[in-house]
Amino acid sequence: MSAVPKRDEIATLLPQVVNEVGVVCSGSGEARIKEDGSVVTELDYRLQGAITESLGARFPQIPLLGEEMLHSEQKAILEASHSGVWCLDPLDGTTNYSSGFPLFGVSLALIVGQQVILGVVYDPVRDEVFSAGEGAGAFLNEAPLATAGEHAIKEAVAVVDYKRLTGRLAERLVRSPPYRSQRNLGSTVLEWCWLAAGRFQLYLHGGQKLWDYAAGSLVLKEAGGWSTSFDRNPMRFGSLVKRPVVVATDRDLYEQWMDWVEKNR
Repeated sequence: MSAVPKRDEIATLLPQVVNEVGVVCSGSGEARIKEDGSVVTELDYRLQGAITESLGARFPQIPLLGEEMLHSEQKAILEASHSGVWCLDPLDGTTNYSSGFPLFGVSLALIVGQQVILGVVYDPVRDEVFSAGEGAGAFLNEAPLATAGEHAIKEAVAVVDYKRLTGRLAERLVRSPPYRSQRNLGSTVLEWCWLAAGRFQLYLHGGQKLWDYAAGSLVLKEAGGWSTSFDRNPMRFGSLVKRPVVVATDRDLYEQWMDWVEKNR
């Protein structure tokens, strides 16, 4: 067994565990609403349990923080994780999954010293594994990922989550968007990775939790992308506080995007 997790090892392990559990997008409508208003299904719990068990057997020294834990448990694990912690979203895009819309993913990050050093996101529908190691590049099914630069904002495609934005900013985006076209996928972990794969160029979301952005933001960073919160500060990985994100496939495009957001908030 490995004492230190390796990117390629986790990129192989995560899909294996997910596929052993079995993910069938049947549109069963089995979802229920949690106290915080988010959606959960039985599959969320089964995936979290199976991934926790598998990682625990291989890396017993590393605790796991999962989305489907109580907030008090999450807080205690994060505060005590001096030597590292796994951060897991077992099923992101649960509404899509429960509605039969085939776009959702499983996200796993390793956080050490409040920095993400390893991230893997698995899309079981398309069998796509996005992965990255700090300073070691980003990959899609082991093929290197690199975002294409030199996009003008007016030619860009954006993914925007309107429901978490302030009224003025949302209105300006609807009435006078600076980009060519806009989408919303409904799975934050895949949105980060699809951005890294060049499937769109801009991203705006008004409030993401740690497990939403931990793995995907590393994949995007290692592919050449740029992301911050609304205050232009880098993404933080030592807190459970929700964070808005402004993201682009390169630094120049990010500056164009951020300037527009600041003027229209």
